[in-house]
Amino acid sequence: MNVPQAIALLVGKIQSDLLINVINILITIAPIFLVIILFVMFWDLWVNYVRSKQVFSTKYVVLELKLPKDTFKSPQAMEIFLQSLHNTSDGGNYAQYWKGETRPWYSLEIVSIEGTVKFFIWAEEQRKAGIMSALYSQYPEIEIHEGEDYTRSVHSDPKVTRIFGAEFEFTKNDAYPIKTYIDYGLDKDPKEEFKVDPILPMIEFLGSVPVNQQVWIQILIMAHKKHRKFKDWFNKTDPWEDGARTIVNEIMKRDPNTKVAGTRDDATGFTKLPSISEGEKEIAAAIERSQKKHPFDVGIRALYIAPKDEFNTPFGLGGIISSFKHFSSNNLNGFKPNVKKWHPRLDNPWEDFKNMRRNRYGRLALDAYKRRSYFFPPFKGTPMVMNTEELATIYHFPGSVSATPNLTRVPSKKAEAPANLPV
Repeated sequence: MNVPQAIALLVGKIQSDLLINVINILITIAPIFLVIILFVMFWDLWVNYVRSKQVFSTKYVVLELKLPKDTFKSPQAMEIFLQSLHNTSDGGNYAQYWKGETRPWYSLEIVSIEGTVKFFIWAEEQRKAGIMSALYSQYPEIEIHEGEDYTRSVHSDPKVTRIFGAEFEFTKNDAYPIKTYIDYGLDKDPKEEFKVDPILPMIEFLGSVPVNQQVWIQILIMAHKKHRKFKDWFNKTDPWEDGARTIVNEIMKRDPNTKVAGTRDDATGFTKLPSISEGEKEIAAAIERSQKKHPFDVGIRALYIAPKDEFNTPFGLGGIISSFKHFSSNNLNGFKPNVKKWHPRLDNPWEDFKNMRRNRYGRLALDAYKRRSYFFPPFKGTPMVMNTEELATIYHFPGSVSATPNLTRVPSKKAEAPANLPV
């Protein structure tokens, strides 16, 4: 055997031994990789399982709120109440991923049942006393009754009933606030005859719902908590907070590092102040004011329910969308229907054979509403971020300026709030 042959034989043996060693190593560590792969694949299933188990084992209540005969308080009273619901505690990692605990969420609901307008709050039973105490502190003459869930009387039967369901989303980035009660001057408690309350068109629409028809509006809220992306794990960035800062810096033409407004003139060495319009100043001021208040993750859902032969799409759909127009502003934010959820437009007959798709969307929308499911499966949505001022604008008790005759109110004044609140 010559030298080249000997070298080739040696290299072949080394390669063979190396391949065998690599294969042995892979076989040894294969169970570890298998565990990691299975963990990644089934982690979400496990979290959803324990969370669903926790939700189904929790008791919930529906509280009906009967308004005082005369409500002279501004929406700021409702804002103070909503601050008491801001709870970012989720029990820690063990409680979340082993017991399925979550941040508490609530559903603020305004409902018209055949033209009778009612206010409800859905929540965990264990939080009932806290909710009642906080409401009585701001509205001593209010009446709060726990009753059967009004949604249980409605079922999806396409042969008898049609159901239209819609969810709302912002027209702009979450950092832009909507037009709030402060913008309408309601924080100054004007006299009733001078009030311009943006919730009144919604109440008037709900009061006009005909017999045998219903409109439900659901505002689901959960305290907003900073979400950390993997790349920003140590920076703890937040799209709502940091997005607002970016927008204000752009409007004010600030350097994001120095926070100084304007640009430096190389010729003189001085800083040129930016030219900012009054509208831009108002936007920046509104965003900065919004950031000072407690934020919530929010999902808004609405249903229109009517007998099949009496279903009026322009009335139901148009009325629901118009009810949210008064909270919108061209230079700030507003609401629009999320066309990807529940009822996309189906104009052509071949798009929906025998209304099968419409019936399915209606059934799913009703199920989602009944479950009050939005932040977690089975009906997980993409929440908006709104602060207490914005929420108090779209959910508060209208004063006596509301001419809706079917708005449920307490028939007479009470001396004081009950002393024996439930524990």
